[in-house]
Amino acid sequence: MFNVEKVTKDVIEWVRDWFEVNGPGCNAVIGISGGKDSSVTAAVCAAALGRERVIGVMMPNGVQPDIGYSEKLIEHLGIRSFTVNIHDAYMALSREAEAAIGGELSRQTVINMAPRIRMTALYAVSQSMNGRVANTCNLSEDWVGYSTRWGDSVGDFSPLAKLTVHEVIEVGRYLGLPDFIVDKAPSDGLTGLTDEDNLGFTYETLDRYIRTGVCVPEEKKELIDRKHEMNLFKLSMMPAFPYEPEED
Repeated sequence: MFNVEKVTKDVIEWVRDWFEVNGPGCNAVIGISGGKDSSVTAAVCAAALGRERVIGVMMPNGVQPDIGYSEKLIEHLGIRSFTVNIHDAYMALSREAEAAIGGELSRQTVINMAPRIRMTALYAVSQSMNGRVANTCNLSEDWVGYSTRWGDSVGDFSPLAKLTVHEVIEVGRYLGLPDFIVDKAPSDGLTGLTDEDNLGFTYETLDRYIRTGVCVPEEKKELIDRKHEMNLFKLSMMPAFPYEPEED
């Protein structure tokens, strides 16, 4: 059974302890997308460190129709914020890469390039503002590889990585986040589709399977298992050739 009060207090303490060891006096820098994961991460960090040590970074790619969610979240928490529009960098890199290869970039390249540029922007802000970058992924997303390698999959610390989507929602409610944030349908902000449209199953199905081993409907089990196995590399350190010098 998920004890939201205990888990919330524990994750707040964990963030506080992590900063004491890895960045005393540093700020938590969070990419604010307007979704529940970045919002809950920001709320946890504000509770752990104080709102004055939390920096939200909005990173639209040109015009972002739902950026109002991010702005309202920042206002609700009372944290500092910056907006870094990545559109010019995104278009410039696209043009240079297409010119280099002599053709169009693949669809997957186009989808993943924006998160990787956003992570560069986050670290640019963080390193200039005495910060540490928060990873905002949750267990459900990580389980099926629903993140961009070296994009939103990375960071310096990860408060939500062991919590499922529905557990993250409970923590958000416990911390008093507005309903319009925690109830917002999760989407990647890249394809125009919801997460569940892209995945082919609901988070309810996935979360139950992760926590109980029971998959309902059962026909989704094979798809979830395949995604999990195919994407485990995203959670592993880069493999290195295990060379050891021979003794003379």
